[in-house]
Amino acid sequence: MTTPYVVTLDLGGIVDKAGLMDRSAHALGLPDWFGRNWDALADSLSDPSVWPPPAAGRPLLVVVTGWPEYARKRPEEWTVAQEVFTEASEREPRLTVALALG
Repeated sequence: MTTPYVVTLDLGGIVDKAGLMDRSAHALGLPDWFGRNWDALADSLSDPSVWPPPAAGRPLLVVVTGWPEYARKRPEEWTVAQEVFTEASEREPRLTVALALG
């Protein structure tokens, strides 16, 4: 079993979709051409060729922390974000997105 490469996506202090996209781009080291929209995030998460270089050939585990405040303030956006995480994980079996609960 190959040890996954772990990326922490800290959403603490995020108040809107733009912030989530910026934080995602930074945490995942996405290229400048990353579109900062839901489809682009799903595509990037499910495309190993744009994963951080240390993840090459390894599974990727994205641990989402600090999300409860964003979920409370932007419940509709948070619902879409969860759908994006789920879709990307279904498209790329080497990707796991986990929500930290504490």
